[in-house]
Amino acid sequence: MTCAPPADMPGRGASNPGANPAASPVAASPVTASPVTAKQARPNELARDMRVAVFRTARRVKAERGAADLSDSQFSVLAWLHQDGPLAPGALAERQHVQPPSMTRTVNSLVELGLVEKGEHPTDRRQVVVSLSDAGSAEVRETRRRRDEWLTKRLASFTPAERATLAEATVLLRRLVAE
Repeated sequence: MTCAPPADMPGRGASNPGANPAASPVAASPVTASPVTAKQARPNELARDMRVAVFRTARRVKAERGAADLSDSQFSVLAWLHQDGPLAPGALAERQHVQPPSMTRTVNSLVELGLVEKGEHPTDRRQVVVSLSDAGSAEVRETRRRRDEWLTKRLASFTPAERATLAEATVLLRRLVAE
């Protein structure tokens, strides 16, 4: 299902009453086939446009899932374990910005699916450590493969210049979120 862009998005012609057609163009916009105006390049305008575009892109990429068809929070737990190795549920809850009881439910659901395993904590027998099972590791790899495949197919239809622009934007986005 494809959703129509909200009317408040700049660069959408008549649906954007605040657009200034006389504004000077900054660069061509491949999505709208019209130039990006100086107004659209202002930080507040750009922030709104970029937020919507990044959110929609992330949501579409996240729709590509492995065979287990996990929720975003379940997959995120697997991804953290894949990246950082075995972790206590409390550490996973911190990374996910959720309360420990919520993480316990998520971990238990992943145990039931055979994607993670619980083991003894090396220094505190009251705690457990959660680690990826072989099936969990395979799910992470498959989901990432599907997501990369989806993006690769879309990017193949872009011109080399458009892909170069996206490569430059990727560097800037990483800088934007660097802590």
